[in-house]
Amino acid sequence: MSNRHWHSSYGTIPAEINPDAYPSVVAMLEAAMLTFADQSAFKCFGQTVSYADVDYQSRAFAAYLQNILGIQKGDRIAVMMPNFIAFPIAFLGIARAGAIQVNVNPLYTPRELEHQLNDARVATIIVFSGVSGTVAEVMANTSLKTVITVTPGDGTSAKLPSPPIDARIGGSISFANCLTEGSGMVFNPVKLVGDNLLFLQYTGGTTGLSKGAALSHRNLVANVEQFKAFMPDNLRPGQEVVVTAIPLYHVFALMVNFISYFAVGAENWLVPNPRDFDSFIDVMKMARPTVFTGVNTLFGGLVAHPRSKEIDFSRLRLAVGGGSAIIEATSDKWHTLTGGFIREGYGLSETSPVLSFNPASVTAFSGTTGLPMPSTDIKLITDEGLEAAIGEPGEVCVKGPQVMCGYWNQPEANATIFTDEGYFRTGDVGVFDERGFLKIVDRKKDMIIVSGFKVFPNEVEAIATDCPGVLECACIGVADEKTGEAVKLFVVRAPNGTLTAAKVAEFCYKELASYKVPKQVVFVEALPKSSVGKILRRELRDMASA
Repeated sequence: MSNRHWHSSYGTIPAEINPDAYPSVVAMLEAAMLTFADQSAFKCFGQTVSYADVDYQSRAFAAYLQNILGIQKGDRIAVMMPNFIAFPIAFLGIARAGAIQVNVNPLYTPRELEHQLNDARVATIIVFSGVSGTVAEVMANTSLKTVITVTPGDGTSAKLPSPPIDARIGGSISFANCLTEGSGMVFNPVKLVGDNLLFLQYTGGTTGLSKGAALSHRNLVANVEQFKAFMPDNLRPGQEVVVTAIPLYHVFALMVNFISYFAVGAENWLVPNPRDFDSFIDVMKMARPTVFTGVNTLFGGLVAHPRSKEIDFSRLRLAVGGGSAIIEATSDKWHTLTGGFIREGYGLSETSPVLSFNPASVTAFSGTTGLPMPSTDIKLITDEGLEAAIGEPGEVCVKGPQVMCGYWNQPEANATIFTDEGYFRTGDVGVFDERGFLKIVDRKKDMIIVSGFKVFPNEVEAIATDCPGVLECACIGVADEKTGEAVKLFVVRAPNGTLTAAKVAEFCYKELASYKVPKQVVFVEALPKSSVGKILRRELRDMASA
């Protein structure tokens, strides 16, 4: 065990939390639905649902899953939609039925979706009708039996327009019908314990294929308790208003915005498409949030928007930044706009996600990711396998009740991802200062983070190599003002080739989510390689910075 020297900076923060404060996330959220029954839970598209509404509808959905679809404890159900009111209702229904939610990015291409559905062995998917075409593309190659389609107004009384369901999907069920039918059925409560799985949270794999981080009820209860212990004054029961513009299928919004704030009776304004900045600013004006979370890109976009000055930030008490590094200039502009700074944290899908955070005692942007959470042990391990001294870099290795059980069905990966002492290797390189504040300085893996989303070079390279006219290629992350990092691809053309950068990008768009598509394509005579023929990405990074 490390000496946890950060405890000396804790002040009134408890050193330990109780990860079994609730037997399950369901028990924690059911308590909230009773306590705050009459209060507004979610707002979206001008519609409001109360905690009692969410309770009633999620119970109806759980009953439908049990009685009509025969869903058993431990079955996997995929959810593929933006931030609609249907998302929390579906999640609570899935969790109450004892099933495991597999979160899917609605922007995924057929190739990405197919891998995830097959890896998790999913038979049921809940999908926004507008992206049902992706499901139609892959259905025949998966074990999908049931498709439940969602429209933007589901879960509310509004009949909002929605794109049609892809004609190739026969026999789909509407989410609205599930709620109506389920309301007349008996729901059989499922006994849940902390070790039962709640989410498969897919995260980029070094092999290019994503792996499912298996997150249990106890993992999420622990992370909520850790967050509460750090920021008690920003989780005031029944008083918080949070705007959720980052996607709920991403572990950051899922844990912080949804589960943590739902547990304390907050009102949550959902933003389905934050790229539509005008509508987003309209939501911010109406909500007047007490809490706002985002990635650097989102904060950057808001401060740069001419209409941001229309927003009343007088109630804002907490701005949380995560997903990728927050740039100091962004926090400075945010401070000018709102009077407050961006409080940065650090975590991964594999850690539910929060590992460290800047506690309430920090009163200005620190440039660090804060102190490790209570009940969390972080060791920085050098390349020689020794614990790094203060101020010396080492790989961030972590133990704590929020750390996943392992990757779903990946015994080989699990054997290497944990140290002999049981610490999870994050692949990130960090430095501790003498007060225990952690700064992330590099990534051991060559992972690129675009707007908070992980991009693994191997996956991009595997696709780009299939493009006609590409002899070989390699990609790196380069600094980007808008997205934090962007993908830069170095390409060696096939002999006598006339390949253009536009052709390469167009080819990649067919197979990769847009944030993974190379923003810059550079043609080179040859790629730098080691004596064994391994491409040296470090040299490419040097070339790019030169």
